[in-house]
Parts: sequence; structure tokens; C-alpha cells
Amino acid sequence: MTYRIEQVADCENYLGEGPVWDVESGLFYWVDGTGRRKGKDNVFRMEPRSGRVESRSIPDHDVGAIAIRKDGGMVATMDDGFYFYDFDSEELDLITAIEADQPRTRLNDGKVDRAGRFIAGGMDDLEDLAICGLWRLDPDLSVTRIGGEIICTNGPCWSPDDKTFYVTDTFQEEIWAHDYDIETGALANRRVFASTRGMTGICDGSTVDAEGYMWTAELVTGELVRRAPDGSEERRIGMPVKNITSVTFGGDDMDEIYVTTMCRVDHPGAAAHGRFVVEDKPQFGAGSLFKLTGLGIRGIPEPRFGG
Repeated sequence: MTYRIEQVADCENYLGEGPVWDVESGLFYWVDGTGRRKGKDNVFRMEPRSGRVESRSIPDHDVGAIAIRKDGGMVATMDDGFYFYDFDSEELDLITAIEADQPRTRLNDGKVDRAGRFIAGGMDDLEDLAICGLWRLDPDLSVTRIGGEIICTNGPCWSPDDKTFYVTDTFQEEIWAHDYDIETGALANRRVFASTRGMTGICDGSTVDAEGYMWTAELVTGELVRRAPDGSEERRIGMPVKNITSVTFGGDDMDEIYVTTMCRVDHPGAAAHGRFVVEDKPQFGAGSLFKLTGLGIRGIPEPRFGG
């Protein structure tokens, strides 16, 4: 099948992450996770029809992920906890601090389940120790630790029937599947869904399409990997840059695929895991937002946070 890859925003993200297509507004959002460390804006919004991109700076925080709230505004993971954030007013309010006793951890990737809960996990900023938790923020703003012993949380997502929850530990080089109770938000029966041990690439952000297949952005190789519900690889699609970071579906028919990337070359944990190529400068186009069309595969709309 013929498909097209195009650059839709030349945003030079230091660490592009957390893409979200909001079906209700038709707007597309993403973040630059650690861009503020380089003096960059770190929250982005695009009007897809015009291609207009706006950005905001939250200068005192790294931003791991965002989700739209049911009545507008955002919920976000930041270095020290869960926050509410409004893109237009730029108002920022702490909901609750997370892992305050772990100065080298920060909240990273997160997504909303179809009951309106926001599930997110932490990462060790030195990309080395399995000292981080997985957390559930309920619509009533209560917070529950539902997992742990994580180095770097990425790619939380659900099967279309809500019975399976997936999450990646990038530097333990595994994607885990869990039984998921959509009524309670509880996890059970963690098992390995896929592993990149002994391979060149490592898994970053993921999403699940309407057929129940997982799409994962693979760092180092620059390939989108589609895996069947049994974990087997169904296809690989090479992207124009090597360090792609996350993936989501969007468009009026949910048949467009958006991919974030990073232009970061100074990787703090390289001595520990040794998985990144040492570079003097970013690859051409690195840090841009890309879009794939023409695959004929549809995604599932991302829910809004219920609180």
C-alpha cells in the first residue's frame, strides 16, 4: 500500500513527546519534555487544517505528558507531580506531588483510560535505576500507586476492549501487558508483551489502533513498529529521522498517524545503558513533527480526563 510521510511542523523539539489529537476540538497537542532546559517552549498546539502552531513555555518544569480535561484545560505530568494547566491563560496548578523523596525522578508519559482516569509513570533522570512508580489519577483527584520498579515509563495504552493495559520500560527494554479492570482501574497479571533486548532499537511511545494492534516509536532505528495482539511484529515503517519518540492517530477519520521526534544529542544515561549513538549535532529534521497518511488504518480517539 502506498503511504506518504510529511513534515508538518519544523519545531526543533529537544525531546518531542506526548502527542494528543483532541477529537472534540479538532486540535493537536504535544510537548517538548525537557526543552525548557535548553530555553525552548515546551507545550505545543496545532490547528491541523491551517497548520498554525502555537507554543507556550512552562519555564520551571519538565513536562512529561498532557491530556485534555472533559470541560477544557489540561491535566499534565511534570517533573514533581500532577498539574492542571490552561494553554490559553497559562495558569498552572499543582494537584499533588509525586515521589518527592526521589530527587532524580520525574513523571514522564501518561494517558487517559476510557473511564476518564489518567495513568502515568516516572523515569529516572539518569536513565539507570528502577526506582519509579506507575500512578493512577482518578477524576476525584485521588492518586494511587499501581506499579513500580520502573526506570523509564513510556507508551501507556489500552486494547480496544479495555481488557489489556500496555506500558513500556524503555531502558529495561520491555513492553509489559497487564489485565485491566476498567471498572476500578486496577492492574493484574503483568507479563512481557515484547522485548528489544539484543536488538538495535528501543521502544518509546505507543498507541493501539482500532484493530487492536500496537504502534510503537522506536528510538535509534527510527522505525514505527506495528505489533499484533500476541506481540508479534506485523510491519516496520522507516521514518526520516532516527530518534522518533511517540505516535498517535488523528485526523477527521482517525486515519492519520502523527510522530514526534527529538533533536537531543546529549543523553545523560548513555554511560549506563549505552544505547544511543554519540552525535555532535542533530540529524537533519530531528525534532520535527511528522504525519503519515494513506495506510488505511484507523486509530481510537483519546479520551478526556474526567476531573
